[in-house]
Amino acid sequence: MADSQTITTSDDADRPELKRVLGPKLLLLFIVGDILGTGIYAVTGDVAAEVGGAVWAPFLVAFAVAMLTAFSYLELVTKYPQAAGAALYTHKAFGVHFLTFLVCFTVMCSGITSASTASRAFAANFGAMINVVRGWIGMPELEVSDGVVTFMALAFIALVLLINLRGVAESVYANIVLTCVELSGLLIVIFVGFFAFTQGKADFSRVIMFDTGEDKSVFLAITAGTSLAFFAMVGFEDSVNMAEETKNPERVFPKIMLTGLGITGVIYILVSISAVAIVPPGKLGEGDAPLLNVVTAGAPGLPVDQIFPLISMFAVANSALINMMMASRLLYGMAHQKVLPPVLGKVLPGRRTPWVAILFTTALAMGLITFVGEISNLGGTTALLLLGVFTIANICCLVLRRDPKPHKHFRAPTVIPIIGALCCAYLVGPWTGRDVEQYQIAGVLLAVGVVLWALTWFLNRALYARKTYLKDPEDLEGPPA
Repeated sequence: MADSQTITTSDDADRPELKRVLGPKLLLLFIVGDILGTGIYAVTGDVAAEVGGAVWAPFLVAFAVAMLTAFSYLELVTKYPQAAGAALYTHKAFGVHFLTFLVCFTVMCSGITSASTASRAFAANFGAMINVVRGWIGMPELEVSDGVVTFMALAFIALVLLINLRGVAESVYANIVLTCVELSGLLIVIFVGFFAFTQGKADFSRVIMFDTGEDKSVFLAITAGTSLAFFAMVGFEDSVNMAEETKNPERVFPKIMLTGLGITGVIYILVSISAVAIVPPGKLGEGDAPLLNVVTAGAPGLPVDQIFPLISMFAVANSALINMMMASRLLYGMAHQKVLPPVLGKVLPGRRTPWVAILFTTALAMGLITFVGEISNLGGTTALLLLGVFTIANICCLVLRRDPKPHKHFRAPTVIPIIGALCCAYLVGPWTGRDVEQYQIAGVLLAVGVVLWALTWFLNRALYARKTYLKDPEDLEGPPA
C-alpha cells in the first residue's frame, strides 16, 4: 500500500472550505453543551450503586481519563484541522480500510446507544411531568411502570425519526439555548444541595463513605463506577468535527477544550456530592430519573421540583436528536463512499434527508430500548464503545509523531497519550466489573456493521474485480460508480 501520509489529490486543493464562524466563546458553549446532558441526568444513581456515598470519585476518575484523552485529541485536531475525527486519525496512522471503517461505525453505534439512553431518561421525566400536571389539577398520581416508560421511549424515538426525516439544521446558536437549559438543571441540583444543608436535611458525611458490597474492593468499585460515569464525560471528542468552522483552531482549541472539560468536571462533582448528601445511595438509583429524586427530596416546598422534569426532558431530548442525526449521517456517508450497501445512501427527493439510514438507525435504537431497557447497560455500552475509540485515538497520537507538519500545532507530553491509552484500554476490559450484557450489545451492533461491510466488499469485488481500500486518507472511497 502506498504511504497514506504522502498522498494528495487535486480535489483537496479545489474543495471549498467551510465558513469559519466559531470564536472562543461559541466553541466553549458548544463543547460544554455537548458534554452536559443525558449522562449526569441518567447514570448518577447507577454509579452510586457501585460505590455508595463516594459517588463523586468515579466522576473524578472519568474526568481525569477524559482530560488525558483530550490532550491527544488536541494534538491531532491542531495538526489535522479537518472535520473527520477519529476515523481520519486512524487512517492517517495505519492506512487500513477495515480499521478505519470499524472506528467510524463504532462512533455511529455509540450515537445510537446514547440516543437510546436519552430516550429512556426522557420517558422517565415525561412520566414525572405528567404527575406534576395531575397534581396541579387535583388528580392522584399515576404509577409509571417500566412498560409504560418503554412505550413512551419508543414514541419519543419515533418523534425523533420524524424530525430527522424532515431535516433539522442544528445551529450553534440553538445549541446555546439548549446548553443553558441543561446547565440550569444541574445548577438547580447544586442549589438544592446547599438549601437542604441550611435546612438540616443534607448529610454530607455520606460523601466519604464507600459501600461496595462484600464481593468487591474499593478499587474495583471505583473502576466499575468509572466505566458508567465516563458516559457523562463523552462529547468533547465531537468538537473536533468543528475544526474547519473554528477561527484559528490551532490557537483556540487547546485552551477552550480544556476549559470546557474543567467546567463540566467541577459541575459534575458538585452535582454528585449534592445528590448523595440529600438522597441515600441505595435510593438514588430507584427509577430512571435520579436527579429528580434529589430535587424532590431536597426542596419539597419549592417549585423547582415541579419544573425540573421539564428541564431534564429538554436536556436529554437534545442529546437524542443530535446523536440520531449524527448516526444516520455517518451511515449515509459510509454508504455514499461504497463501504456499506448503497441503499443506505438513498435520500428523500424533497427534503434531501438520508431516509433509509434514518430508518435503519431508528430500528436499531428501538431494538435497544425494547430488549435492553436498562439505562445502566445502554449508557455503559456507549462508554464502552467510545473508550475503545479513545484507546485507538491515543495510539494514533503517538504513531503520527512520525508525520511532522510545517505549521505550528499543540503537542502533548509523550507520557500523556501513553497513560491515556492504557487507562482507556483498562476501562474497556471485563475486570472493571462491567456487565457482560454491555459487551453483548456492543458485539451485536458491530457484528451488524461487519456483515454490511463484508457484503458490500464482496459485491464491489465481484463488480469491479478489485479490492476496496482507502486511496486518500481524507475519504472513505470505494470503487467508482
